[in-house]
Amino acid sequence: MAAAKAQSLTHAHACSLGCHSSRSREVETKATNNACSTQVLKVFPYPINITEIQFAVGSVVAVFMWITGILKRPKISGSQLLAILPLAMVHTLGNLFTNMSLGKVAVSFTHTIKAMEPFFSVLLSAIFLGEMPTVWVVSSLVPIVGGVALASLTEASFNWAGFWSAMASNVTFQSRNVLSKKLMVKKEGEESLDNINLFSIITVMSFFLLAPVTFLTEGVKLTPTYLQSAGLNVQQVLTRSLIAGLCFHAYQQVSHNIMIYSYLELENTVSPVTHSVGNCVKRVVVIVTSVLFFKTPVSPINSLGTGIALAGVFLYSQLKRIKPKPKTA
Repeated sequence: MAAAKAQSLTHAHACSLGCHSSRSREVETKATNNACSTQVLKVFPYPINITEIQFAVGSVVAVFMWITGILKRPKISGSQLLAILPLAMVHTLGNLFTNMSLGKVAVSFTHTIKAMEPFFSVLLSAIFLGEMPTVWVVSSLVPIVGGVALASLTEASFNWAGFWSAMASNVTFQSRNVLSKKLMVKKEGEESLDNINLFSIITVMSFFLLAPVTFLTEGVKLTPTYLQSAGLNVQQVLTRSLIAGLCFHAYQQVSHNIMIYSYLELENTVSPVTHSVGNCVKRVVVIVTSVLFFKTPVSPINSLGTGIALAGVFLYSQLKRIKPKPKTA
């Protein structure tokens, strides 16, 4: 019994270290990806091409890991692929909408809008999973919505295309999270997929899903010939696109793992306060670094709105973990 308890404590400690490390990597790669993607989108306004390149880089990384044996190649059935397809579709749309927003408005504003994720998480979970939120959770959404509205009213770079693209990204990413939760039930006779393989398959599928859309809409523009004809620095654009693609894949992989761990309730090995602070700090770091990096003008009212929204995100993270007391007969 003592040995079992010691093993449990060791596992909990390992999970705790893993979550702390994952959250740190998530923040670093997300900030780098945003910086590089936005720099490219400023001179190369083709978000579908950029998104496809990001999926292409991720697919190459996934295939390389399977071929070299770094990652065990999954045995996947046709029914599993069909089950994963909706995930890949909303994942594709979520990342495309994010890049469309980054190309239209300031990075800091895009991520202020994305602070609305809890609102859509609660809404979609109630509709599709039947998970009704507590009154306290609903009340925590008020400062989030109010803060985003206040920040939007005073945002210098505001335009409706960027605003609605970020909102659409919220809806699609939270749809992905809800679908992931529904698909985590393992069917009899099927080999379960680990988190890395599942995300790798989603990335490859997203690449193939977006490819025909790229050809039929923007066309293939990220080529040396086109970049030269547009008077752009070919090496700089391609290098930043590659870095953005690598950081994009790393960030998305870590973010997906944290989401799965959260649904499996492995976060109970770490203090809820730690997770709440991590969620909030991630958004704060991305917003602050982007403001400093791009020298984005921010008004006091805009800062207040962003602060209120982020405070609401922290409050939501805390209140969501309070389990309602069971009714006694």
